Amino acid sequence: MECSSALEKPAAATIVEARTSHIPAIHAIYAHYVRTAICTMEEMPPSLEEMHRRHDALRREGLPWLVAADGHEVLGYAYAGRYRNRVGYSGTVETSIYVHPQHQGRGLGPQLLAALMAACRELGLRQTVAVIVRDEETTGSIRLHEHLGFRKAGVFEQVGQKFGRSVDTVLMQCDLRQP
Repeated sequence: MECSSALEKPAAATIVEARTSHIPAIHAIYAHYVRTAICTMEEMPPSLEEMHRRHDALRREGLPWLVAADGHEVLGYAYAGRYRNRVGYSGTVETSIYVHPQHQGRGLGPQLLAALMAACRELGLRQTVAVIVRDEETTGSIRLHEHLGFRKAGVFEQVGQKFGRSVDTVLMQCDLRQP
């Protein structure tokens, strides 16, 4: 799922691989979106230990998990997880990106997503998909993905429910073999 803003003036941030020391800040960013936004379909924030487990699992698979940092402050993060576990899908990943609410609108979303896609290309991955909840608050995320080469591949109607309402998800896809 995606929670990032539309394209704006770039912020001064360094994109680096997420480390264990980044997980508390990542946890805080994610917990905010779980509690307040439709973009993630979790209803209760996972524990800090669960966030460590998720990070460790992706890193063991060799998949990228990046943070945008300004010094020691984590401004946002993005990662790629397996789209499906079956071998036939091994060249496809699903992206997730979250920007700290106080740092939205600074161009961090495009920086993070571009860096994530570059890391996926370096790994020889073929396709990346994004599953974005369709809502007025997620139009910026859809525009961000379109700007970086994703195309709408479909819509699943009323497949989710959060905050007492049914929601659709927009499926977006990018061929990583294309420049």
